[in-house]
Amino acid sequence: MRDYDEVTTFLGEWGPFQRLIFFLLSASIIPNGFNGMSVVFLAAAPEHRCRVPDTANLSRAWRNHSIPLRLLDGREVPHSCRRYRLAAIANFSALGLEPGRDVDLEQLEQESCVDGWEFSQDIYLTTIVTEWSLVCEDDWKTPLTSSLFFVGVLLGSFVSGQLSDRFGRKSILFATMAVQTGFSFLQIFSINWEMFTVLFVIVGMGQISNYVVAFILGTEILGKSVRIIFSTLGVCTFFAVGYMLLPLFAYFIRDWRMLLLALTVPGVLCLPLWWFIPESPRWLISQRRFSEAESIIQKAAKMNNIAAPRVIFDPMELQELKLPGQQKVLILDLFRTRNIATITIMSLLLWMLTSVGYFALSLNAPNLHGDAYLNCFLSALIEVPAYITAWLLLRRLPRRYIIAGVLFLGGGVLLLIQFVPADYNFLSIGLVMLGKFGITSAFSMLYVFTAELYPTPVRNMAVGFTSMASRVGSIIAPYFVYLGAYNRVLPYIVMGSLTVFIGIITLFFPESFGMTLPETLEQMQKVKGFIIKNAHEQPSEEVQRVRSRRVQSARASVPMHLGSTTVLTHGCVHQFRSSPNLSVQGVLWRFRFRKKPRDSVEKEENPKVLITSF
Repeated sequence: MRDYDEVTTFLGEWGPFQRLIFFLLSASIIPNGFNGMSVVFLAAAPEHRCRVPDTANLSRAWRNHSIPLRLLDGREVPHSCRRYRLAAIANFSALGLEPGRDVDLEQLEQESCVDGWEFSQDIYLTTIVTEWSLVCEDDWKTPLTSSLFFVGVLLGSFVSGQLSDRFGRKSILFATMAVQTGFSFLQIFSINWEMFTVLFVIVGMGQISNYVVAFILGTEILGKSVRIIFSTLGVCTFFAVGYMLLPLFAYFIRDWRMLLLALTVPGVLCLPLWWFIPESPRWLISQRRFSEAESIIQKAAKMNNIAAPRVIFDPMELQELKLPGQQKVLILDLFRTRNIATITIMSLLLWMLTSVGYFALSLNAPNLHGDAYLNCFLSALIEVPAYITAWLLLRRLPRRYIIAGVLFLGGGVLLLIQFVPADYNFLSIGLVMLGKFGITSAFSMLYVFTAELYPTPVRNMAVGFTSMASRVGSIIAPYFVYLGAYNRVLPYIVMGSLTVFIGIITLFFPESFGMTLPETLEQMQKVKGFIIKNAHEQPSEEVQRVRSRRVQSARASVPMHLGSTTVLTHGCVHQFRSSPNLSVQGVLWRFRFRKKPRDSVEKEENPKVLITSF
């Protein structure tokens, strides 16, 4: 029986139908770009100082000196959360004493901002920080706002795949679009921070669900060659386009409620796509709704100006069609042996720390020196060449070296920021963008790399499980930005150190480039680059001499157990059942993977390999 791709080969790979689906689904990702990063402007904290009431009986001199100074990044600035005790300085003012001349300001008693704050409106007219005074004692609420959004993303990533499997790709795609757009609109009417954040969690759930389902739908409708470009360049690049539109909206709309209203409009404009984006024929077939699937393919053939067969799905084939059974696997299988557990733990660290770097740099972009809107735009723009570079590198070079290389690049330049003089702001910004380039490139490579490491039975679960660590990374990333309140360069020192650390860890992964995809857990490669020779590859004379010495040493020193043979290869002990035709040397020479031509993971039939990772 032919599979789906064989049946629909007559449609071609890149006709008008495929181009329409490619661009419409990619365009539906654009709102995800600015909704996912909108918090950088919605929750921005302008410069602020304690309010001194106009009714306070203070002279001009005392009013100008009512706020104590503090040292920040080597310069004295007005304190954001303290003022001199108002009753004391009012008394000094009434006595005609001058601050600094008659009264030592350092000896004056201070108090908190009991009358509220004055916020600068040079950059932002209003934000949720100015609306609900999320500063000083309540400044912990600002990073928590971002973290709760990513908690929603984590929850949405758990349920989106299951919902689309149950109710269909198209229905859930537009339902989650409506959730994202509708609850963003409801946020405009938030009366307090608690209401805003609860709605923000739901927006996060809709945002990631929309992203995941659009990815599923595209990979199931498009052909193999287009599917690769869609999942790497199409989805990611259009997300970056949405991200680039965010500072443009925010530049012209400085009020947070009006900005949020403007950001919901593109989501409404996506709703007419319902009449242009079809349901996934693969999903319809899995639900045995064959006539609907055939109708979609007939329309696609007509759009491509191709004569479709009179009968696309042969009735006899449909009777024989059964969904392929999947071996039942558990999360514990990812920790079955020490080698597999080591790879899984390293993968969790790789996903989490790379995610921390990506989201912390993205959220911190408006806090850089210079124009906040330009810096955010540059942070989004640098992602486009990063995705293209990652795609090109993955086609030609070994995985662990290119991932480690771009991580070293990103982490290294972030560590250099601490040595840049404060006056050279343009250099600091350039280093931050170069760091964002490296980390973004690494982030986009992790999907393919992780999928190639694990065998077929657990591959989808492994990518989903390890990529969940990236959601944990995004949840804690806002608190790395929060470190900047204590020292300007502290976030970059921490992020740079962690990025270089995980780059070093990456070098201990086994290499997957050019290797046969493992089919069983036993076929997974060893950590620290242990690679089994290909069946048709003859070892060099030097390797043969080394192995010969190892064979002799093994015969002399390794005990032979009853019913089994224990041999030493490459520093690893292997045990085999005894056989009349099996010698130690034969074991050493014949230990290999079974013959199978390599198929790239990017061409696997199961389009859900990368689904749960976004």
